[in-house]
Amino acid sequence: MKLLLLSSSRAQNSAYMAPNLAWIAQHLQGINNVVFIPYADVSGNYDGYVNKVQQALASLPLTVNGLHQFSCAKTAITEAQAVMVGGGNTFALLHKLYQLDVLTTLRQRVCSGLPYIGWSAGANIAGASISTTNDMPIIEPPSFRALQCLNLQLNPHYTDFVPADFHGETRDMRLAEFMTLQPQMPIIGLPEGTALQYINKQITVLGAAGAFWFLAGQKTPLTGNALLPQDYQALLTSP
Repeated sequence: MKLLLLSSSRAQNSAYMAPNLAWIAQHLQGINNVVFIPYADVSGNYDGYVNKVQQALASLPLTVNGLHQFSCAKTAITEAQAVMVGGGNTFALLHKLYQLDVLTTLRQRVCSGLPYIGWSAGANIAGASISTTNDMPIIEPPSFRALQCLNLQLNPHYTDFVPADFHGETRDMRLAEFMTLQPQMPIIGLPEGTALQYINKQITVLGAAGAFWFLAGQKTPLTGNALLPQDYQALLTSP
């Protein structure tokens, strides 16, 4: 597999996708056509979303076409050189992939080596399920099961910041709830400006901020711009 799972499209006050351009260029080296999946956009303005991505990636030698622009979604995925999946609402994204009956096709292609890039919601669906997304369940997909390319849960936009006088559940508390029910399933929290890259059966944490590993009630920081420790990688093989 060849995965690039980005926490976010921006970091701090950056332009759209600017922090990710070098990673994307390296990940898609030698590729000039990409199928973009825009279905996390709840507004349904898929053409506008594709145009936004095209403009953001204009400095790269890529032609980007939206999956909705093809007459047959399955054929488009089957024939794609690479796939990108944008952010938005994870529940809406997964619901649409089930509705189009392309989830299995996409999983088979990605697990067979199709380069995959996803950010936010698009990163969420690369894991075992979407149960650790930050999004509201505004629509009910047939299942929370996602692509299951890696045997882990992802939490993009991860932060442990707690505002003063905040009395709701923090992100760590929410992830602790998940670990209570599924103590053997790893979670990786990706702060904005970071990513996971999976190439040649090796997982690298990209970005100086690093990431966080959650398992069985424990939270461990992960070094940025470094390979994930081997004992962790052994737990993340495809289920």
